[in-house]
Amino acid sequence: MEVPEGEPLLRIGELSRRLGISAHLLRAWENRYGVLQPVRSPGGFRLYSMADESRVRRMQAYLADGLSAAQAARSALGEDRDAFPGGSGAALAAPESSQLAAALRDALDAFDEPSAQAVLDRLLAQLSLAAVLRDVVLPYLADLGQRWQDGTASIAVEHFATNVIRGRLAGLARGWGTGNRPAAVLACPPGEQHDLALIVFGIVLNRHGWRIGYLGANTPVEELERVVRATHPDLVVMAATAPGTLEALGSQLAALGRHAPLALAGPGASAHFARAVGAQLMAGDPVTEAELAAARAEQIGGAR
Repeated sequence: MEVPEGEPLLRIGELSRRLGISAHLLRAWENRYGVLQPVRSPGGFRLYSMADESRVRRMQAYLADGLSAAQAARSALGEDRDAFPGGSGAALAAPESSQLAAALRDALDAFDEPSAQAVLDRLLAQLSLAAVLRDVVLPYLADLGQRWQDGTASIAVEHFATNVIRGRLAGLARGWGTGNRPAAVLACPPGEQHDLALIVFGIVLNRHGWRIGYLGANTPVEELERVVRATHPDLVVMAATAPGTLEALGSQLAALGRHAPLALAGPGASAHFARAVGAQLMAGDPVTEAELAAARAEQIGGAR
């Protein structure tokens, strides 16, 4: 993004004060919709222009008129495209995005990997990675799981689709263990095999500059603790889908949390249990939780 020479640039705290919006929400709008388009200072800090402030004010006005956040963002960005023809949009129109999501489901249900990959290619070319993961991939996986439980999707479809998506996520995760701190270690407890949401969390966190140590499904807590002691991560996340899976590990998780900040995620985690073992609960979707974790780390780093 080019900013006119001499235009004042703001840190996110000052932009937040001017707009009356929390920095966390501004970062979410930046990552989710592309409403904010910062430049980087020589020191690596995000800096925001008057155009960013104006764009957010337009989005606020659309929200006040009753539009959803996604619609308000598209409308605010659309005004930029009207003013500067030829500019690129941040997202597909909602109907086209829905059509592509349906096309992905149809391709995977038909065991048609080339078509599924083509749909994913198009989505990733026209939407932000966070939007593809949050608005298409995760809802598809939730729908697939529900259809499998209902008996309307076969085991073969569930295995085929999961493996196609896992392969794509693995490509997006390539190299996520390199880089500087902050660092996170991610794992699922013993007996937990469903780790795609945790992979999504790691991919998004890595895109915010984090280094990821991924242990994955069915990880013994004692092995996780050994890794934590050796690497001293800034965050440990354990994710579970089945209720009761984590409760059996209460004393081990409490001990683990004394070595590094611990967060619990997934449907198998509860606020009550998280408090009992001194952990943070990540109750939102994996993309949003990764964005919030990155924002909190940046806020702490900026305050130092």
